[in-house]
Amino acid sequence: MEHRYIGRPVPRKEGREKVTGRARYVGDLTFPGMLFGATVRSPVARGRLRQIHFEGDIPWNEFTIVTAKDIPCKNCTALIQEDQPCLAADFVNHPEEPVVLLAHADKYLLEEARRAVRLEIEPLPAILTIEDSLARKQVIWGEDNLFKSFHVDKGDVDRAWASADFIVEGEYSTGAQEQVYIEPQGMIATANPRDGVTVWGSLQCPYYIHKALGVLFGFPKEKVRVIQMETGGGFGGKEEYPSMIACHTALLAWKSGRPVKIVYDRAEDMVATTKRHPSRTHHRTAVTRDGKLRAMDIEFILDGGAYLTLSPVVLSRGTIHAAGPYFCRNVRIRSSAVATNTPPHGAFRGFGAPQSVFALERHLDQVAKAVGLAPDELRRRNFVREGETLAIGQVIRQKVDMAHMMKRAFELSDYYAKRRRFAEENLRRRVKKGIGFSAFLHGAGFTGSGEDYLASVVGVEATPDGHVRVLAASTEMGQGTNTIFTQIAADALALDYDQVEIVQPDTAKVPNSGPTVASRTSMIVGKLVESAALGLKQTLVGAGFLKEGYMPAEFAEACRRYIKKFGPLRSTSQYSPLPGVHWDDEKYQGDAYGAYAWAVYVAEVSLDTLTYETRVEDFVAVQEVGRVIHPVLAAGQIEGGVAQGIGYALYENVVWQEGRMVNCQMTNYIIPTAMDVPPIRVYFEEMPYDGGPAGAKGLGELPLDGTAPAIVNAIENATGANITCIPVTPEVLMEALESALA
Repeated sequence: MEHRYIGRPVPRKEGREKVTGRARYVGDLTFPGMLFGATVRSPVARGRLRQIHFEGDIPWNEFTIVTAKDIPCKNCTALIQEDQPCLAADFVNHPEEPVVLLAHADKYLLEEARRAVRLEIEPLPAILTIEDSLARKQVIWGEDNLFKSFHVDKGDVDRAWASADFIVEGEYSTGAQEQVYIEPQGMIATANPRDGVTVWGSLQCPYYIHKALGVLFGFPKEKVRVIQMETGGGFGGKEEYPSMIACHTALLAWKSGRPVKIVYDRAEDMVATTKRHPSRTHHRTAVTRDGKLRAMDIEFILDGGAYLTLSPVVLSRGTIHAAGPYFCRNVRIRSSAVATNTPPHGAFRGFGAPQSVFALERHLDQVAKAVGLAPDELRRRNFVREGETLAIGQVIRQKVDMAHMMKRAFELSDYYAKRRRFAEENLRRRVKKGIGFSAFLHGAGFTGSGEDYLASVVGVEATPDGHVRVLAASTEMGQGTNTIFTQIAADALALDYDQVEIVQPDTAKVPNSGPTVASRTSMIVGKLVESAALGLKQTLVGAGFLKEGYMPAEFAEACRRYIKKFGPLRSTSQYSPLPGVHWDDEKYQGDAYGAYAWAVYVAEVSLDTLTYETRVEDFVAVQEVGRVIHPVLAAGQIEGGVAQGIGYALYENVVWQEGRMVNCQMTNYIIPTAMDVPPIRVYFEEMPYDGGPAGAKGLGELPLDGTAPAIVNAIENATGANITCIPVTPEVLMEALESALA
């Protein structure tokens, strides 16, 4: 297949609409008679709801008021399980849990009314830490506070300890992280018994919301419609939570009989919605004198918050990535996600892997130190190679050369020379410099048999004038989905770029191509776009309307003739696994992912030993991601992910007080600005993968995995301090340096 567009930096499909201001976000929408909605939330972490008081000089008879008793069918926000209520009824289980919904045409009076609702709650003892949850000081979920656990066993770890020359242990922790998408959560709904419910919103996964609304109202599928508006970022934060706000707007619309809009302000968005799971990881590693890994024993624990949400699948990915891109014959991983009385944690770019990769890459620097090897040499001796197995027993069938990528990253960053120079200069300078790296992998697509269960479907249809429309539920939220799909379809059909249109995700119009998550959109869904497009072409060729080597004008004529004779011209493609790919859900072994992206990142830092300020001065990112479909968008994904990773490593400290995020403003939740982000030098290695369109793999989440450990390894190189937690705020750095000197 000739590629006119794949591999080229074509204009963004939706770019003109955005830069001219014509793109319509949910905040831009208004309907006749529309009301505004607001949410009254729990002020406590855990308690028994005794009564709701409507106080103040408020004309309450003008308001639409919804509580749990108004829910038509099932009081839950359906996802993996149905444990999370849409509105708290008898108990509240975390701060900011929704209890009452209000709607009114005057949004200023609405805000005054929200403050006048008093919730009478009898406080109950709360669980606020992983440690207290594991100790079962209170049982707040199920019988043991345990959302999910996984066991991975390879070889015989216990026997390996006896033959080890060194056994190295370490414990590492990561904090929560807020997604900080540029557009807060928002939704508009209409609902009535005749038409059912329709919502328009800022979201990643239309069919998640479709399912949740169906369960809430007891509606059949055809009476629920979800339409994605232009979406200003998501990063996982608009994967599961939009189901909650969609249910709230729909309930208000149902009771009022009028359209209802809810758009959160930044503070409400930050305190109420999901964040990256905090984690705690313990490593015990057996290694020989020559630096070969003999055994890896890993305990990986996530704080899931008050309800299950997506914790099992976040835990799953974190578990599988916990042993990294290394070959070790004996591996034991015990992982669990536990309940606490904080708002539920959920999806965030990387999806569990950034937590476990941080722990591993920090720990391996300690292993290298114990053995007396350089950090790069230890890794070089243990990188997995083609034909070897990962911790979950997956045989690496594609070519991989991590040592080559490490060599290239070191050359581009001048790693060895800087390491020597910094060691000399740091002896006489207050501002120390360091350089560090991380080596890692990231699986593309849903874990294990997840893609089989999804059975995603994509459609491609032609119009009589020769234009092609791609029908998929995959959402554009700034990452370039629409552009990538257009490139794939245009090349598959040998059409001009402008002949391909992307249909707005709307559950009444597009099939379920699965959620826009898990680094799956380009590789998994893009392959279905390619397959459906080729199927449409084959329909025309098979019917005798088209010959190979056609021009776009001939394609248009063939479409016109076919549609005139036979009616609609449409092709669909449904996901099926590649031959030889097998996964065992019970044993948790096998081919966890069809393909991995591989990477080595190098960070250079400077830190002031008086002010304890840390800055990233330079960053080199080398990755193998299959075929790069759009070089500018791909580089942008890496650059943006590294910037988020810098925040995760150094700045983004969620401050909890009795289970509530208290620094819920952009003035006190610090994210990197342009002044804090160094030059990010991005380089791609391209090894085409048969399971992706034109050989592409997924890459969107990859940069979050390796950025933080590379930075913290660089801090240790500069100071000698073994830092085991992130973010490394000035306070954390000060304590670490004082401990190192003690």
